[in-house]
Amino acid sequence: MTHSYDAGREQYFQQVDRIINSHSLRSSESLCKLLRYLAERALDHPGVALKEYQIAVEILGRSGGFDPQSDSAVRVQAGRLRMKLEEYYAHEGKNDAIVVELPKGSYALTFHAHTPSTILAESAPGNRKDDRRHAAPEFSPHPSNRGRMVAVVIVSILLGALLWAVHERMRANAKDPVPATYQLFWNRFVNRSQPPWVIFSNGSFVGRPETGMRYFNPSADSGALVLDHYTGVGEVLAVHQLDQVFVLLNQPLRVKRGSLVSLDDAKNNDLIFVGSPAENLVLLDIPGTEEFVFQRIRSGPRNGDLAVFNTHPQPGEPQIFLGSPANKPTTEDYSVIALVPGIDPARSVLILAGTTTFGTQAAAEYVCREDSLEKLLRRLGVSKTADLKPFEALLHVKVTHGVPVITDLVAIRKRAS
Repeated sequence: MTHSYDAGREQYFQQVDRIINSHSLRSSESLCKLLRYLAERALDHPGVALKEYQIAVEILGRSGGFDPQSDSAVRVQAGRLRMKLEEYYAHEGKNDAIVVELPKGSYALTFHAHTPSTILAESAPGNRKDDRRHAAPEFSPHPSNRGRMVAVVIVSILLGALLWAVHERMRANAKDPVPATYQLFWNRFVNRSQPPWVIFSNGSFVGRPETGMRYFNPSADSGALVLDHYTGVGEVLAVHQLDQVFVLLNQPLRVKRGSLVSLDDAKNNDLIFVGSPAENLVLLDIPGTEEFVFQRIRSGPRNGDLAVFNTHPQPGEPQIFLGSPANKPTTEDYSVIALVPGIDPARSVLILAGTTTFGTQAAAEYVCREDSLEKLLRRLGVSKTADLKPFEALLHVKVTHGVPVITDLVAIRKRAS
């Protein structure tokens, strides 16, 4: 039986509404808005390529000066939407007749029917004929990957692996000259006998991805199965940013999750920590920050929230820097960039950490972007390699729809070598 384009179009919009009202998506207004926009563009203007700039201005409210090269907001939101669609079809929508996908590397939404074998396998024998008759017509403005849906609730190591897959291709194509700011700042981590380790945080959780997970509580979760192989989206994007810089520096990186790092690793290597001591626990066992210290609030309305404590406040500075409350959407965060000596003073340790995953992402972006890195070096008074000494810097981060959009350097401390 043939279906008209208009009939199919109405079915597709109904499916989009179903997804928007689902448990997977209804709590995120920004992703719902993006999904509806992409659906309208795909169905009303099939075959017309959608630009990242256009999405940034029309959906994310960016100004006309939006630069996709320096602002990853659209790519981050598209990645979040892609995972939410996979989550929806792995659970609530597993029996839906229409599948909506956002293929990787594209902003063109696609629509297609579940394959007949999938629907029939899940239907009663007496209903098989109806299933064939009412299956949605296929409509793909652009080619779609019809691969099997995989449930993804928390951004995990798998996403890091997907981002890492572009590494060799980028290295092969890296021909740009290395900015002087990169050479100054990253000198301690290049041309060494061993490449530096990037150590990313991975918190301990209990529960199951499909039913809900929470941080492991030693006093309440004795005997529970602990999952320690998940990390935040900010940590994943931070590793990706670092990899891009080190490709430009023609320097390899080694990556390891925090729970697998030994003190021998910490002693014998230059290290770049991505994530705070709240999850990157090895930071508790080695020399770390002294001026801006991560601690949890122990009383009052913010009891349990992670904060940055200012151990030697300067005139006009608060003693505690707190981002958004843990029980509310994150709109601001604080993060630390610290260059400190390692256990072996001949080694260097760089700490990039926020009180949330968004602050961690912002800290990494700050040292991986030429313009912000220039500001940091200027504040430190660094004009040649020998000038760069241990320091700690505090950043204030504005977050919009889960994306760090504005990062300000609010305080800096120089330390003894």
